Amino acid sequence: MLYISADEAARKWNISVRRVQQMCKSGEIPGAVKEGRSWVLPEDVQQPVRKTLKTSRALLPLPVGISSYVEAVSNYYYVDKTLLIRDFVDTLPKVSLFTRPRRFGKTLNMDMLRVFFEKTEEDTSCWFKDKKIWSCGEAYRKHQGRYPVIFLTFKDVKYSTWENALSDISEIIRMEYSRHAELRESGKCTEYEKSFYAKIISGDAEEVELARSLSVLSAMLHKHAGMPAVIIIDEYDTPIQQGHEAGYYKEVIGFIRNLFSGAFKDNPHLAYGFLTGILRVAKESIFSGMNNLKVNTIMDDRFSAYFGFTENEVEEMLAYYGCPEKMPEAKS
Repeated sequence: MLYISADEAARKWNISVRRVQQMCKSGEIPGAVKEGRSWVLPEDVQQPVRKTLKTSRALLPLPVGISSYVEAVSNYYYVDKTLLIRDFVDTLPKVSLFTRPRRFGKTLNMDMLRVFFEKTEEDTSCWFKDKKIWSCGEAYRKHQGRYPVIFLTFKDVKYSTWENALSDISEIIRMEYSRHAELRESGKCTEYEKSFYAKIISGDAEEVELARSLSVLSAMLHKHAGMPAVIIIDEYDTPIQQGHEAGYYKEVIGFIRNLFSGAFKDNPHLAYGFLTGILRVAKESIFSGMNNLKVNTIMDDRFSAYFGFTENEVEEMLAYYGCPEKMPEAKS
């Protein structure tokens, strides 16, 4: 019997060599034999027909446009990115900034961090027990459900005037305050803090008070929960980019600088901070004096596997949907 190599079969079937090797290993190719470290196949063997689409099992859709981690893992084909948590815990930078292009899964990853770290009345470990992070050990699992979390996303703050942009930011902050309604009557917070809380909730806060809102909220959460807060700000640079285009750059930069200074600079009530954006705005503009900031860009290897998809993840995805032959097209 004549044999061909896995490389030759891959070219013949227009799929990746890795996929051919996987099919050999799983027994999908009759007569395939491993010689040393390489697989050889009978010359006349036909490409196996994937049975995925012929089964009654419904295929999960891709989570396009889905930013909720719980929704993504419950109802969609979710590519496990939870080892982002492991790599973070291994280094524990105080404040991390991840800059990536649009559609790289930044918001979904930040919501994953929120669900993992946030202490709630419900047991949220169920969303991670079948994920890669859970098998990494107690050193990582002990962080699950441990901290109060502040989560803001500025991805939709796109307005032609600073007044409208600030109004929307005010509403985003108000909604996050309302998510922590337990603070309203907390016996561990001062009357001043509860008065400040009420002013934010009522929508009557001035710009200077809004700029202090994350500092005050993190202090209240720390006192109430007994643990410092994790602060996550998604798409921090959207209002800045819009301000640059619409002529209110000076106003938005000044506000964001003060907001971030209270949240991330020498804040004793901060456990860890995470920011995502498309661009890294000059450090002198809004990150002045933040020596605890660790910036990770698309050019950095660390964490690169957790934003977008790796080649292996794309291969597995195409195999799941029954079209592994599309890999060359996906790579082009």
